[in-house]
Amino acid sequence: MSRIGKYPVGIPKGVTVTLNGQEVAVKGPKGELKLTLVDDVTIEQGEPGLTVRPRDDSQRARAMWGLSRTLVENLIIGVTDGFSKTLEINGVGYRAAIQGKNLQLNLGFSHDVLYPIPAGIDIKCAKPTEITVSGIDKQKVGQVAAEIRGYRGPEPYKGKGVKYAGEYIFRKEGKKK
Repeated sequence: MSRIGKYPVGIPKGVTVTLNGQEVAVKGPKGELKLTLVDDVTIEQGEPGLTVRPRDDSQRARAMWGLSRTLVENLIIGVTDGFSKTLEINGVGYRAAIQGKNLQLNLGFSHDVLYPIPAGIDIKCAKPTEITVSGIDKQKVGQVAAEIRGYRGPEPYKGKGVKYAGEYIFRKEGKKK
């Protein structure tokens, strides 16, 4: 039995949910998101909120039960509050800046890295060493943050590179004489 899937997803005020077969459309103050659920689960709108149930007792249906409920909950959180990830840049001369519709990264390469900002994502650089990626789609926010981190991930000897805020970097000892 899914421990996550059995709880209903609450619908806050100001959010409208439209169910059309397996498609869930959520509209809120920050925008609108759609999701098509797999055929192994059913979704109903009732008094406590949205309820997701497996169609049968197969292993896949039970696995998709909790996943589908969490995806629907992420839609509702996204259109009400949104999601954000903060990245920190460590290293001498490493910095970031917004340049039009691109994020310009100086990461110790012979050239600057220009990352085009995708639609639906907002990137801010409060400091030259801090990048905040925000948006209403949790998957897209995480993917953009991972792509930016992928240009120069943190290295274990000096800790230089791009890392998530609060991420622990396992440090290694250098050469010994």
